[in-house]
Amino acid sequence: MRAALAPGVRLLRALPRDSRYRGLTLVLTFLSYTSYHLSRKPISIVKSQLHPNCSALGPNPHNDSNSSTWCSWAPFDGDNYKELFGALDNAFLVAYAIGMFISGIFGERLPLRYYLSGGMVLSGLFTALFGLGYFWDIHVLWYFIVVQVCNGLVQTTGWPAVVACVGNWFGKGKRGLIMGIWNSHTSVGNILGSLIAGAWVSSAWGLSFVVPGIIITTVGIICFFFLVEYPEDVDCSPPLHHVSVTTSEKDPEAVTSNEGPLSLSGQSSVDHSHSPKEPAEEPEAISFLGALRIPGVVEFSLCLLFAKLVSYTFLYWLPLYIVNVAHFGAKEAGDLSTLFDVGGILGGIFAGLISDYTGGRATTCCVMLVVAAPMLFLYNHVGQNGIGTSIAMLIICGALVNGPYALITTAVSADLGTHESLKGNAKALSTVTAIIDGTGSVGAALGPLLAGLISPTGWNNVFYMLIAADVLACLLLARVVVKEARGWCGYMARKRGY
Repeated sequence: MRAALAPGVRLLRALPRDSRYRGLTLVLTFLSYTSYHLSRKPISIVKSQLHPNCSALGPNPHNDSNSSTWCSWAPFDGDNYKELFGALDNAFLVAYAIGMFISGIFGERLPLRYYLSGGMVLSGLFTALFGLGYFWDIHVLWYFIVVQVCNGLVQTTGWPAVVACVGNWFGKGKRGLIMGIWNSHTSVGNILGSLIAGAWVSSAWGLSFVVPGIIITTVGIICFFFLVEYPEDVDCSPPLHHVSVTTSEKDPEAVTSNEGPLSLSGQSSVDHSHSPKEPAEEPEAISFLGALRIPGVVEFSLCLLFAKLVSYTFLYWLPLYIVNVAHFGAKEAGDLSTLFDVGGILGGIFAGLISDYTGGRATTCCVMLVVAAPMLFLYNHVGQNGIGTSIAMLIICGALVNGPYALITTAVSADLGTHESLKGNAKALSTVTAIIDGTGSVGAALGPLLAGLISPTGWNNVFYMLIAADVLACLLLARVVVKEARGWCGYMARKRGY
């Protein structure tokens, strides 16, 4: 007797065709960028093992004269180890920032599936090569620097590709909430990366890199076989990136959204994009300068520069800060640092939900950045007073720091990449995303570098730097916030019949 159809298959068959493929796109892109961040996180966990507190391990069994660093991994066994760690971070992040500006241009001109899958396989290779330095007993700085530079370049394939894929499938309606939930891949990747790296950090730290390298390569191969770039490729309906006039009259929220920073005027229009797969009607990819002229791109890019500076400083230095200040072991510090990313998940969802409801992407970012500054100050001064306090402060700071960062790199990038001024040109999303995230990556490179230079003078000064960056990020959005406020005032005046 033949068994009944599996419940999961029956559920899939009950869903509309478009929903099935949208769900598949969300899942695959989520897993893709989760694996990207999973492969970036191990370096922050392994730092404390490359230069540990050797005196806590007992006497030097080798009886060398350099008794204080006998258990450290050369070349990170000198007094300048923090500067060398900063150089490792900077090698990756500077290469990432430079490559990102180029990556978006290639992403618009190459098949996204090939571009994403190839980048993931190469990222897995270079991540594993860093860990193989342990098994090959490599102690020269240039090897680790070169691997970090190569990894930074190939990892730029990820973000423009996944945002472009999601933007191709989802319209503006509830994009903030959908992409806020979807963007939790960043924090999920950081958490998994911390846990995986922590499992081997004290025994064989090379596996902390080799295992994530295998994971990202495997996910890249899966994406190559299953990812669908455009709805038209599988006879699905393309989304509407703008709201029609009749919809605006019925939905006040839609009017507010269209009168925010992402519109050229108070009027809205329907995106009548033709299929990008029709050669006769396919528009040319937008130029770099053309993307910069889209209203809001420059402001959000510069804001992200400082917001990402703060986020990536925590990403790369938080475990070491916990080890030095709270005196936890390397594994415990890595596990505790994941709470910052738990807060990041909550912050990204909250920011997307609020910005969808109010239509104020910039205002949502500014409010969270303003509140984040005093929270960072409090975490530095009272965050280590007890495990309960530390847990609460890490979650709160993670939500406030990563919320604006998540909103800008997802919903805002997708909004600007499908802006009304493009008149239906679907060939701008990857370029706009790359410009915004590339500018943010400059801050991501500066943050860990400055932390490495400033931390010898005291952790207080590092936090003052982070607070100043948060304030600057907020100020750079002032013009866009004013524009949003005027849009709200205009809407309220029309609603009251003025």
